[in-house]
Amino acid sequence: MDTLSEAGRGLLFTDARTASFFAPVPVTDEELNEIWELAKWPPTQANTQPLRVLYVRTAEGKERLVKHLAEGNRAKSQSAPVVAVLALDTQFHEHVPQVFPHNPGLKDVFEGNPEKRIQDGTFSAALQAGYFIIAARAIGLYAGPMTGFDKAGVDAEFFPDGRFKSLAVVNLGHPAENAYRDRLPRLDSATTVQWA
Repeated sequence: MDTLSEAGRGLLFTDARTASFFAPVPVTDEELNEIWELAKWPPTQANTQPLRVLYVRTAEGKERLVKHLAEGNRAKSQSAPVVAVLALDTQFHEHVPQVFPHNPGLKDVFEGNPEKRIQDGTFSAALQAGYFIIAARAIGLYAGPMTGFDKAGVDAEFFPDGRFKSLAVVNLGHPAENAYRDRLPRLDSATTVQWA
C-alpha cells in the first residue's frame, strides 16, 4: 500500500484547521459532488452508509438555516459560500439489500430493533461526517464543522417528514484573511494511547 506524502498528510491532517470565516469565492456543484465521491468510500458498519447531506447556499436557504444556529455561529455560516447539513437517515436500513447484498436479512434486524438502528446508524454517520470533512480538505476546501445549533429546529425546517436527523453543520469554502486561530495544543500519545 502506498503512503501519503508529507504534503498529503499536511493537507488532510497536520495543517487542517477549522475555518471560521470565508472568502467570497464560489464553490461549484462539481466540487460539492467531488466531496461525496470521495467521502462515500471509507468503511461504515456493514457498509450501511447512513449519512445524508443537504447543501445550503441560496440566500433563502441560508436565512432558513441561520436562525437555528447558535448566535456565535451565525456570522460564520453567513460568510460561507456553502453550508452542509449532515444528517442521519433513520431509515438507512432500507438500502441494506443493495449495499450489503451477502446478508440482506440485516435489513429485518434493523427494522425490528429501532434502538439498535439509531445507535449503529449514528455511529456510522459520525464516521462519514469525518470522512466528509477530510474529503473537503482533499479537494482544496476548508471546512468549519459545528454542532452549536437547534437540531430540532433544523430538522423541522428542512426535514419535516422526520426521516433525517441533523448531526452537524459544516461551513465550506476558501478561507478569508484571519479565518482561523493559531494552532491550539493537541494531546500527546502518553495521555491518549494505551498498550495491552
